[in-house]
Amino acid sequence: MSIVETRGRKPFTVGEASVRLSRKSNSKHSAVDQMREQLTDYDKNVHQCIKENRNFLDDVFYVVALTKKERLMPNVIRGYFFARMSCPTPDYDQVVYRYTKSGDHLEFLWVVPSIEIVNYMKSHRSKIPASQYSLLENVLKFTDGTLLRLAKQENNEKRDSNILED
Repeated sequence: MSIVETRGRKPFTVGEASVRLSRKSNSKHSAVDQMREQLTDYDKNVHQCIKENRNFLDDVFYVVALTKKERLMPNVIRGYFFARMSCPTPDYDQVVYRYTKSGDHLEFLWVVPSIEIVNYMKSHRSKIPASQYSLLENVLKFTDGTLLRLAKQENNEKRDSNILED
């Protein structure tokens, strides 16, 4: 059970906070509002994940950030950060980095937004503002299989390995 910081008041759970917020407002957060809230501690969480795992994993490992909406609390979105030795298969709501200990180098590999955003961007390419072209590029690489081929390459897998057709 997560506890929300209350600045001197009695602490309460995330569920209680969600209910309080949904009672206060009939309007939902916009996608931009949600993104701002998620990015508040994003870099800190990525570096904390590296710090916690660098002594246990090989020289090169992957940091994955997943975004999950709580099913019963539509105004709660959580970020999960974890490290793994192999490059994950690209999926929705995912950001992947490659970390190399020997050079203390963090390299962004890809971001795949939610299925709704992927479908919108793919269907409305001409309406996407220039500021979102790099996201659109990741969306198109995800849908055409380029990110899957990259993941296979990172894992030294053969192109015709068992996961999806190329």
